[in-house]
Amino acid sequence: MFTGIIEGIGSVKSISKMKSKKDRLRFDLKLTISLGHLKKNLKVGNSVSIDGVCLTITALHKGKAEFDLVEETTNRTCLGSLHVGDKVNIERSMRLGDRLEGHIVLGHIDTIGTIEDINKSDSQIKVWIKVKDREVLRSIVTKGSIAINGTSLTVVDVVTHSFSVVLIPHTASVTSLGRKSVGDVVNIESDIISKYVSNILPKN
Repeated sequence: MFTGIIEGIGSVKSISKMKSKKDRLRFDLKLTISLGHLKKNLKVGNSVSIDGVCLTITALHKGKAEFDLVEETTNRTCLGSLHVGDKVNIERSMRLGDRLEGHIVLGHIDTIGTIEDINKSDSQIKVWIKVKDREVLRSIVTKGSIAINGTSLTVVDVVTHSFSVVLIPHTASVTSLGRKSVGDVVNIESDIISKYVSNILPKN
């Protein structure tokens, strides 16, 4: 479990595609990411949020962590489209007793969205994100919480196929979201409470 408060930005060091092996469980991709100062107190088996996706550390070496991604993860998230050198948001799992300063984030991505507009001013950056999955969009509500690439944000507007969020300068500078451009894809996890409520309500 996570809070959506990004602790740092990591860099993708390598990506390797695994070949199919008969009669053996396999993963789809292996990601190696430099953790920087966040390597402290981490060990193999720990859960880490990488751009909002809950992943398990499978190996650690000199501040670099390896993560194995199965096909479900690469299909449902935008991690499969990463390139060497890309920057990713990192958050270590929450400990009991920590302050919950963002909102409850599970690291289970609902869908991906596409950035369709970015409006910048001196005090904020307003980002519009298009979502094709109508079921996910039903669980996104104005003034509700949402995690974009693992970052806890507040929804500003919701229209037919899109929603908007606002980044303050601090958020833009300490997360990878400030580096995004129109056309980029992002991971979306809607608020867990809103998700369950929308699931039990009658569908139009």
